[in-house]
Amino acid sequence: MRTTLTTLQKLAENNEKFTVLTCYDAIFAGILENAGVDALLVGDSLGNVLHGESTTLAVTLDHMIYHTRCVSRGSNKAFIITDMPFGSYQQSPQQAFENAAKIISAGAHMVKIEGGLIMADTLQFLTQRGIPVCAHIGLTPQFIHQLGGYKLQGNSQKSAKQLLDDAKILEKAGAGLMVIEMVPAKLAKKITQTISIPTIGIGAGVYCSAQVLVLHDMLGLYRSKKPRFVKDFMAGTNSIQEAVASYVSAVKTGQFPSNEHEF
Repeated sequence: MRTTLTTLQKLAENNEKFTVLTCYDAIFAGILENAGVDALLVGDSLGNVLHGESTTLAVTLDHMIYHTRCVSRGSNKAFIITDMPFGSYQQSPQQAFENAAKIISAGAHMVKIEGGLIMADTLQFLTQRGIPVCAHIGLTPQFIHQLGGYKLQGNSQKSAKQLLDDAKILEKAGAGLMVIEMVPAKLAKKITQTISIPTIGIGAGVYCSAQVLVLHDMLGLYRSKKPRFVKDFMAGTNSIQEAVASYVSAVKTGQFPSNEHEF
């Protein structure tokens, strides 16, 4: 039976953690969901790990559609979320709908867009027209040049309040899930307790409803230094399937992320 948005929301309501990993192809789609991963994120991180880019900004809509089709063909159970790439949704709600519809037609069950208050109208436009949306706040890689690098967000009183306000606004606009990236664990906990939709943390501590990592990171495949919030689940295991199952177990039992992985 296919996992749905309702499935994930009910898990969160029952205080049961769920798991997300990035996925870009059919083979890994099957491996991940058979190991118990609840949702597959076709992330624009493919620009970094597959294309060798230093940012996600060069990823195109065609790239995302192609990899969504690949993942969809290999998946039978998991909920599929696809990133809308830079430039595909910022211009107008109408532009966002046209491009999101193409991604949904390729096999995604939900699209993800980055940004806070500024994206609320676009998010509402999409959800009112039948396209589920996962919001993304905190470190938003498509804003990397504006943010001045990959660094912790929400670490001042003012910025923490802004992120909490953004979360409330995006929930009201219709977001079904919310990724919180690289923020202090206490702030992520407060956001998770304040809003009613599930939160998916990455570098945001253990109190989120779910966790997500880039697949290559959790398998110990890095181009540079391992990020603080990443654990190499491949270490000490004999197969990728075993490593993914270990990740799933660690998230669901609250063992990951631990203190060493949070800010």
